[in-house]
Amino acid sequence: MSVKTAVAKPAEAFFPAPLSPHEKIARLAKALAHPARVRIVETLARRRTCIGCDFADEIGLAASTTSEHLRILKDAGIIVGRLERPRMCYSLDLSAIQPLRDFLRTIKAGQSPVLPE
Repeated sequence: MSVKTAVAKPAEAFFPAPLSPHEKIARLAKALAHPARVRIVETLARRRTCIGCDFADEIGLAASTTSEHLRILKDAGIIVGRLERPRMCYSLDLSAIQPLRDFLRTIKAGQSPVLPE
């Protein structure tokens, strides 16, 4: 009979290092890099709040696929979910996308974006 021992996780696993400005922008852009996720964000911008199951009908994808897209957007901080039994209600977190907005605004203005390291 073998005995398994628990291995302690490093502190970084519980308290990850803060993201650099470059990493924040890349993470946001990656989360938005799928047409279904763009449509979800578009829907939330129009409705202000939405129940998770409504997205499957709205964007025409299976509920499980829609759930995965919602998870990716939530992990990136673009949306927040609030449990309203028995459903999850989602809304945009506009402050989370500010780094990407600022970056794109700078590029649009024809300026060279300079992000702190």
